[in-house]
Parts: sequence; structure tokens; C-alpha cells
Amino acid sequence: MNLASPRVTSESPAVAAVDALAALLLPVTPLTRQCSVAEAGERFLDAANAKLLSLPVVDAGRVLGCVTRHELMLRVYMQPYGRELHGRRAVTTLMDARPLSLAIDSSIEAAGQLIGRSLRQPITEDFVVLDTQGRYAGMGVVLDVLRALELRVGQHAQELEAAYRRLKASQHRLVQSEKLATLGQLVAGLAHEINTPLGYVQNNLAMTRDLLPGAAELADAGAALLDATLDGDAQDWQQRAERLSAARAAFDPSLFGDLSALLDDTLHGVAQIADLVGNLKDFSRVDAAHSEAVDLHGLIDAALRIAGHILKRRNVQVQCRYGELVPLRCAPAQINQVLLNLISNAAQAIDHDQGMIMIRTQMLGGYALVAVQDNGRGIAPEVLPRIFEPFFTTKPVGQGTGLGLSICQQIVQAHGGRIAATSTPNAGTRFVVALPLTTSNTKVPA
Repeated sequence: MNLASPRVTSESPAVAAVDALAALLLPVTPLTRQCSVAEAGERFLDAANAKLLSLPVVDAGRVLGCVTRHELMLRVYMQPYGRELHGRRAVTTLMDARPLSLAIDSSIEAAGQLIGRSLRQPITEDFVVLDTQGRYAGMGVVLDVLRALELRVGQHAQELEAAYRRLKASQHRLVQSEKLATLGQLVAGLAHEINTPLGYVQNNLAMTRDLLPGAAELADAGAALLDATLDGDAQDWQQRAERLSAARAAFDPSLFGDLSALLDDTLHGVAQIADLVGNLKDFSRVDAAHSEAVDLHGLIDAALRIAGHILKRRNVQVQCRYGELVPLRCAPAQINQVLLNLISNAAQAIDHDQGMIMIRTQMLGGYALVAVQDNGRGIAPEVLPRIFEPFFTTKPVGQGTGLGLSICQQIVQAHGGRIAATSTPNAGTRFVVALPLTTSNTKVPA
């Protein structure tokens, strides 16, 4: 007689979408206490019991224990004269009087936890299922529970992955929203910054337009006099000479020198406008996760130009002490957002007329360090640990979302870097951003 453990195949009952243990219940006819060991062995050979590792012994609905294939093989069928010695004995002599028992209304998770705590390796038994009165209801297969748990874990993993994708999409929208909010706060000042060069470009063009008619009349009179000279008409030549003399008297040749200066100023103003628009374009890029090697000092200068009107309005001076840095591979739009946020916050923290922001850079230990320090009102000690919390802000309602520093921290950490702050009330605050110079293993957030 071969009572080896049954082979588990894909023909086992489906366990998909199982929530309660009752779905895995097998209505197995139990052994009685009068059943012999030989009869128990025959029962294991029944096709209905082919997948079971153990059979229950029940008396009047009460579970007495379980007998396992493993026990029968080990103590009876693999021993010399085992059948002769044990075959006629009651099955209760070989049964486990403390079988693994589970309530029929148990959840799959609870069943899995109990099985994990109770069973040994290798698995040699299944479990008894009891009804709500504690009476025998059927059997359950350990591997069915494990497969159900595996499916549940897979489902949970898919749900977590979907939730993670939604979270990343929300985070991206949040970053873009904060960026747009920052742009909204800056747009009035930027309009002024653009309006200044635009004003003198417009003025220069108006002056140039006023100058051109006189120059055109002088050129036409000279051309007419040349034609009369070539034709040999003395009377016509005299008239055209008088026209040329009048045009020369009405036009000041020195204005051509002014015209050159006007055009130079105009080109300078257009370049300023193009620079501001380019900085705004870089700051508001949709492909914010695009990574490239950039000059960190160039990003700082761009952030200072965008925040220039805030600095001017608050009469804040900026000193930049740049150390030697190698090109940094990063997402320029994201790092620009971090720098602009730190510079804007520093300017807004200064409420006196001797404001100063010091920006220092250096390389240290494989990192590019950027320190932004102000001499503003500082941050209270009880507030400092919370400044990177989402939606935490000390600004009045309507003046801050509480997301700026939180998003800065997310961006810096996503680049494999760190950001920290120290502050002294009424003396100022210092933020330090450390970005790794080697980012081959860093995934920039989308």
C-alpha cells in the first residue's frame, strides 16, 4: 500500500477571490473511533481523499483527533511487520489528539496566520474545520489556503502598484500646481521686469522712426541732384541743388551716431526680455524630469533673475560666493524650482531695510553644496522641525500653500540629495542643499 503524500496539481479547486475559509471546505467523511489502522489506510487510497494529508477522527460530531499519511507510513507501512502489529488496532492509537482546527467563519488571513504559527516543516497534515458550535464541519487543505493567500497578496500588490501610480501622478500634479502658484505670485513683478526694457525699446523705436523721414529726404534729394547733373539740365539742376541744401539744413548728421546707440540699447532691451522669457520657460517646463548636465551656478543666476523684482521691492542685496563646481547632472527645471523657492522664502523673511542674502557653493565629499542664508526674522525652534511637512505654513491665509519646502525636499531626495535648515530667531536662516555629483543610480521623479 502506497500512502505517499499526494501530488498537488492545477486540478485542485479554484481558490481565486476567496475571502472566508468556508469557500475552501471539503466535505470529508470522517473516521470513527472504532475504525482500525488498516481501514484508515484504505480510506487514504480513496479518490475522494487523494489530496488530503490527514483524516479526522470524529465521535458524535466531536473531533477526537487526526491521523496523517506521514504517521501511517512512518510507523506502520515502512516498519517490518508494521501491518501485522498495528493493522487491527484502533486508529486512535496513532492519531494526533491535538489537530489543527479552524472555525468555519475564519478569514483567509486569520487561517494563514494560525497555520503559519502551528505547522512544522515539511507540511504533514491538513486542518479540521469546525462549525459555529465547535462541531466537525469538514476538512481544509493547507496548500489551498496558501494558494488563496498568494492570490490575495498578488491582488494587494496590484492594488498597491495602482495606488502608487496614482500617488506619483498626484505628486506630479502637485509639483506643477505649486510651480504655477509660484509663477502666479511672481507674474506681477516679472511683468514689471519685462516692461522696463520693453519701455525703452519702444521709445528707441519711436525716436528711430522720427529720424528716418529726414534721412530719407536727404537721400532722395542727393539722388535727384545726381540725376540732374548727369542729364546736363542747368535749370533742373539748380532746383534740385536747392532741395538738397534744404534737406541738409533740416537734418543733423550727428543723429546717425545717436541712431547707432539707440539700436544698441534696443538690442540690449530685447536680449533682457528674451532672457526673462527663457528663464520662465525653463522654470515652467512640462518635461520637468528631463535630466542633463548643467552649470549649477547658471541655475542660481536664472533663479535670481526670476526673483529679481522681489529682491528689489524689499531692497535685499544678494552676494554670491561661488566655489569651483563640475557640471551637475540633474533635472534643471526641478532644481531651478528648489532654488527659486529658497531665494523667495529668504527675501520674504526679511522685514527690514538692510536685507542680505548670501549664496555659497562648493564641492564636498562627492556632493555639490548650495547654501542660501538670509538675515531675516528666523524660524522659531518649535517650528523648525515641521518646515518640510506638507501643507505646514506660518504665512497668513492666502499667502502660502505649505507645499513649497515639502516639494523642495521631495525633489532633492529624488535626486539622491539632502536638504537641511538651521535658524536663529531674529538673526536669520540658512538652508543647505547637497546634490550628488554622480547620479547614475538616481531616478529623477517624473
